[in-house]
Amino acid sequence: MLGDIEKMITVGLVWGATNAFMKKGTLIWDQKLKSCSQPNTPLKNWLNLLLTWQYSVPFILNLSASATFFAILNDTPISLAVPVTNATTFAATALFGLLLGEDIRVFSGFFGTLFILVGVYVCVM
Repeated sequence: MLGDIEKMITVGLVWGATNAFMKKGTLIWDQKLKSCSQPNTPLKNWLNLLLTWQYSVPFILNLSASATFFAILNDTPISLAVPVTNATTFAATALFGLLLGEDIRVFSGFFGTLFILVGVYVCVM
């Protein structure tokens, strides 16, 4: 069974990965909208977004991680849960964005992530 810290890190990893994949899904959705010749209403746009699996699958996983995060808060102080999950989310979003071909300033992202992780380590210890 995972401990609280491991659960928080897992939630952060899922949030970060799904952030990058949802962004990729919205780019695919945007291309679909641009290629569509008929007028779109806001409701139709929203439904089309949800029907774009490249967006909706990561979105569902993201929501599942959010539910897990709230369950973690029953046993863990918010002053610990928020920094750990947010730092992990930041690092995972940068990493998965890079893996998906986003233009990322790797040097700055690496040092920013390093500083955040050191700060979280200090909070955990």
